[in-house]
Amino acid sequence: MDLQYNNNSPWDCVVLSKQRQSRDSLTYRAQLSSDAGGFPSWRRCRWIVDMEGATGTLYEGEKFQLLFKFSSRYPFDSPQVMFTGENIPVHPHVYSNGHICLSILTEDWSPALSVQSVCLSIISMLSSCKEKRRPPDNSFYVRTCNKNPKKTKWWYHDDTC
Repeated sequence: MDLQYNNNSPWDCVVLSKQRQSRDSLTYRAQLSSDAGGFPSWRRCRWIVDMEGATGTLYEGEKFQLLFKFSSRYPFDSPQVMFTGENIPVHPHVYSNGHICLSILTEDWSPALSVQSVCLSIISMLSSCKEKRRPPDNSFYVRTCNKNPKKTKWWYHDDTC
């Protein structure tokens, strides 16, 4: 995974958040998974993570980017996570604007989760997909949603793809 730096104000992230992000970054370096892609690009409160679809799945060889936005309350508050860039995966739980319907990104978040565990959950979600298609309400959602996917009240009703 690949991290990039953003010149945000030094007050954008508190020390605890920066320490956790540093730890997560070191964890990536130590436990880099070939299925999860390259190296996370470090930015103070924003990370862009390059990912590649897992071998043997519908997304094999496809490259994606995840945008992580950290608040000053991270890791107690989940990061905002969404796909970004030119290739948003076509998946029943991924909207065409990059928003991801995944419970660990909102109500099932735990401070024990890391950027790596979120990426692995997303890779797992993509890997279990049987058919590439958008969510049935994609058009309506994209027209009416908040730019911050954490402000969406998700309805987790489908465990299958």
